Amino acid sequence: MASDLELVTVTDRSAILTWTTRARDRHGRLRPIPADTEVRIAHADGPSAARTRYLDSRPTAYHYAEIDGLEPGRDYRFEAYSDGCRAVPARTLVTRRSGTPESTGVFTTAAPPPGRLLRTIALANDVHYGEHTSGLVVSGLPTGLRHDTERYPEFMLDALLDDVRSPDRAADHLILAGDLTDCGTLDQSLAVRARLDSWGVLGRDYFVCRGNHDKPHRHDQDHWGAVFHSRQRLVEYHLGGLRLIGLDTTRLTGSGGTIVAPQRDRLREILSADPHRPTLIFGHHPVTSHAAVSNPGGPGFVLDPSNAAALHTLYRNAPGVFLHHSGHTHRNRRNRPDLGIDVEFLEVAAVKEYPGGYMLLRIYEGGYTANFYKTRSGAARSWSTRTRRQYLGLHPDHALGSCGDRNFAGLRDFSGLTGS
Repeated sequence: MASDLELVTVTDRSAILTWTTRARDRHGRLRPIPADTEVRIAHADGPSAARTRYLDSRPTAYHYAEIDGLEPGRDYRFEAYSDGCRAVPARTLVTRRSGTPESTGVFTTAAPPPGRLLRTIALANDVHYGEHTSGLVVSGLPTGLRHDTERYPEFMLDALLDDVRSPDRAADHLILAGDLTDCGTLDQSLAVRARLDSWGVLGRDYFVCRGNHDKPHRHDQDHWGAVFHSRQRLVEYHLGGLRLIGLDTTRLTGSGGTIVAPQRDRLREILSADPHRPTLIFGHHPVTSHAAVSNPGGPGFVLDPSNAAALHTLYRNAPGVFLHHSGHTHRNRRNRPDLGIDVEFLEVAAVKEYPGGYMLLRIYEGGYTANFYKTRSGAARSWSTRTRRQYLGLHPDHALGSCGDRNFAGLRDFSGLTGS
C-alpha cells in the first residue's frame, strides 16, 4: 500500500509530494517496503490524462518527488504511484478534509511577487540537540520514540544544513528560533555551535535566539548564553538593508514566554529610530491570541499577554515589520494578529521530528514567498515518517499545517534592499 500522501510544497514553478509504501509482515503488521516513485501531472482545465512528470526507479519506502518546470498561477491535477499502486492520504484531517489538495487531487502554483529575487532565508527551530526520546510531554507520557542506532537530533540538523545549502534551495542565511539544545548544557551548546559553525558564521550566515530548552538551570550558570547570547538580550543584524531582530522570550521557570522590560525598551528604541525599515523579527514563543487558544499547551505555553500586546503595539507603530517567526509549538501555522496590522505571525514546525524541515523565505523587490520544505536525507525521511505516530497518532494533524500555512506570499516594497 502507498499512503501518507502529502503535497508539502507548492511554489510558482514546482511542487513536492511525499508518501510511504508499506506491506504487512507475516504477523499482519505494516512494515516499510521499498518501491519506485512516480508522479503524473496534467493541466486541471484540460481533458488530457495525467502523464508521468517524475519517475525514480530506485526503490525506497520513503518517497520524495519534486516536480519542476511548472507554470505560475496554473491549476494542475496530480497522481502519485509506487509500483503501480496509487498513493492516498493518511486518515488524518489535515490531508483528508474536503478541499485539501490531497483529497481533490488538484493544486495551484503561485504567482511570484514582482521584481528580482534579492535574498533567501531559511527559517527553522526546535533542533533539541542532545535529546534521546521524541514525543514526550510530561513524566514519560505518552510513550516516546527512540532511534535504534543514532541520535536523531544530530542527523536531522545535518539534513537541514545540507539541504538549505544545496543549489536548488540556495539559502543565503539561516535563522534558528530557539530550542537548539535539549537542556542547555555546556556539551550540548558547544556541540550544536560547532555544527552550525561548520555551515557558516554566527551573525553573518546564521542567526539564533534562545528557546525554553536552552534556558539556564541555575541563575549563575548559563552555558547556552556563554556559547551564544546572554539571557534576555536582544540581538540585531542588517543584511543589505533588511533588519533582523532576535528576541529572547524565555523564562527561568516554566515553558511559557516573557520579555523583560530592558529588552522590550531596547526593541522600542530600535523600531522607533527607523520604523519603516523592512524588518524580520524572530523569537521562540508565539505571540498572538490565536496561537494561545489553538495550541495544545494552552495560553500559558506562549508569550504572556502583556508582552504580546506590547509587541503588537510596537509593530503597529513600525510598519517596516513584516514577519515574526516563532517555534516552540512544533507546527506550521499562520496566526491572525491581535491588531489590524500587516505582519505575518508564523510558527514553523520542528527540525527534529515530523514533518522535519524548514521554511524558505524568498524576498523579491515586490514582496516575499514562504514555503515549507521537508529535509531530504534518507535518515531524515525515515525518522520523520516514524515520528508521524507520536502523540497517539495525532501528530500530523497538529504539526503539518494546512497547505496555506505551509505555502503563501505577501506583497511588500523591498525595492530598497540589496541582494548582498
